[in-house]
Amino acid sequence: MQGIDRNTITDAVIASFARAQDPRMREVLAALVRHLHAFAREIELRPEEWRAGIAFLTAAAAITDERRNEFVLASDILGLTSLTDLLQSVPGATERSVLGPFHAEGSPLLPVGASLIGDNAGEPVLVRGRVLDMAGQPVRAATIDFWQTNAQGMYWQQDPSQPSDNLRFRMQPGDDGVYAFTTVRPAPYTVPYDGPVGALLRAGGRHAWRPAHFHFRVLAEGFAPLTTEVFPADDPYIDEDAVFGVRASLAVPFLKSDAADDAARYRLPRPFSLVEFDFRMAPVRSAQ
Repeated sequence: MQGIDRNTITDAVIASFARAQDPRMREVLAALVRHLHAFAREIELRPEEWRAGIAFLTAAAAITDERRNEFVLASDILGLTSLTDLLQSVPGATERSVLGPFHAEGSPLLPVGASLIGDNAGEPVLVRGRVLDMAGQPVRAATIDFWQTNAQGMYWQQDPSQPSDNLRFRMQPGDDGVYAFTTVRPAPYTVPYDGPVGALLRAGGRHAWRPAHFHFRVLAEGFAPLTTEVFPADDPYIDEDAVFGVRASLAVPFLKSDAADDAARYRLPRPFSLVEFDFRMAPVRSAQ
């Protein structure tokens, strides 16, 4: 290919993908090439810097396996994961937030009102609310998929002392959309920082901490799948999440409750913490 110089190479690369059959693929690749080349031109990218970038990707590949994906972690700490969630959030619906690396299929199906506390130490919490549509009506036949850390900031995949079904479940609210369960308050934790992403965080003068949170994935026929997180509003890292997953609407108070009827119904000591959160589901046509 002749006539390639710093001004013509971008169009030449884009043209090389012109025969791609998928039009969305052509669109995405063309935009990627334009922005990637514009980045290189803006900073006058040097060969040694390009090699450092390739070394970062190589190191990320070397540490990635079925339990850990360093590329996803890189996307998280650069804000790209959260940006894709924000781009797909629908006004009036519950805001999306990051899935994270610790979601697992096959969580046990538990009834509304179930307890996850078991042998877990920590502050007991009653979590309850409703699954609603955009008009505020209950969503029928929804399924909630839930997971969290323990009070030491560890998921079951990270901690051999935890059983594999610890602090996670699936739940199907009734026709009224109501869900409820008891658990322990999760703790803040650091994203993995022993690999190339950790080195990038340190080089950038950044910490690796995430505020405590509950993970939810809510599914219902006719509605866009909702992946989100709920955060304690008073968490010390609420304003400096390493993966930019916090949204103002997802930061909620953990209220102290002394309600005798709730304590008796859910077998909780008094006082206990109470979190109330309703999910608003967008119709499936809003999903991408």
